[in-house]
Amino acid sequence: MKHAKPIILVAVILLAMVISVLVLKRSENDIGTKISTPVATEQNTSKNWPMFRGSQSLTGSVPGSLPTEPKLKWRFKTEGPVVSSPVIYNGVVIVGSDDGNVYAIDLKSGKEVWKCRTEDAIEAAACVLNDKVFVGSSDSFLYALDVKTGKLAWKYETDGKILGSANWTHSPDGNALWILVGSYDSKLHCVDSKSGKSVWTYGTASYINGAPAVYDGRVIFGGCDAVIHIVSAADGKEVTTIDAGAYVAGSAAIYDGRIYVGNYDNMFMCADIESGKVVWKYSETESPYYCTPAVNEEYVITGSRDNNIYCFDRKDGKVKWKFQTLGEVDSSPVVCAGKVIAGSGDGRLYIIDLSSGDKTWSYEIGESITSSPAVADRMIVVGSDDGYVYAFGASE
Repeated sequence: MKHAKPIILVAVILLAMVISVLVLKRSENDIGTKISTPVATEQNTSKNWPMFRGSQSLTGSVPGSLPTEPKLKWRFKTEGPVVSSPVIYNGVVIVGSDDGNVYAIDLKSGKEVWKCRTEDAIEAAACVLNDKVFVGSSDSFLYALDVKTGKLAWKYETDGKILGSANWTHSPDGNALWILVGSYDSKLHCVDSKSGKSVWTYGTASYINGAPAVYDGRVIFGGCDAVIHIVSAADGKEVTTIDAGAYVAGSAAIYDGRIYVGNYDNMFMCADIESGKVVWKYSETESPYYCTPAVNEEYVITGSRDNNIYCFDRKDGKVKWKFQTLGEVDSSPVVCAGKVIAGSGDGRLYIIDLSSGDKTWSYEIGESITSSPAVADRMIVVGSDDGYVYAFGASE
């Protein structure tokens, strides 16, 4: 009997451990029920470029590598200019055309997978999220399509054309994914990704031409009302606004709590989200900024309608280098593997060394490139005003 107490004590400890495991298992099941919606991937990867600028914060910076001398692998013909910027998801390129179609193209072969017709030109880039393609059209509708078949799931009507890409955010309770898109009806729309029903809208004083960025529970975008709007993603309420100096035709990129954006009055600026103050600005050009900048830890790279691509020090705005093309640069640059990839109105696609600003490669398409490149799986894909989508990759 002298060993009875230790035996009983061990039994009690084992029973407590079993109960703890059961409780923990139940808790895990409860959590799984609460967030049954598949978790969406925010950032791009070396294999995918699932939305405009690659990620929710619109930084245009991608991990991975590039071929030293990219070769034209294929080109795909549409029936109108391709202003829309392509996205890449699981080996498929998705891009709109001014002919009114959304196209899905096999990344390796350049063959059509499917297409979906809308009622007007598509300038907006698509956003691929949990096997759905969300894309706006100039016909005023936001479309939700099955990524594998192009079949329409739903469409959501605004009161103006949609030229900017959609973005996304989680609902506050984690049970849903919401799609965010600006419209020429002067509203930012938040739409449930499953039902296509409106969650909230946020009104501005003029058109919204660019895409909204999402950062730390806030939605950030510039408008033709010359204001940078910072809005709560949870309920669409205004957090604060920042004077942009002139109307913003492109989109803002967000990095480390700061906003990087150019306006139509020849000024590029950096502003702090928390304080709402302008940190630095550059206004030594005589032409507006239309494209969305690329941002990484050190640099901000943007194009101007003065035909130049600029590289700024991210923290103080000092110009590190500028690269002159022969046309306006409305194509938003991409940073990958120490290189800058950008198109120009001169009909060329350029690769520029990020450190020196020297050209390392170019390809002459011949007609203006307004579309912004997508980079994934060591491939570069871009549209052109000549109506083609071009894909470049490594030599065999």
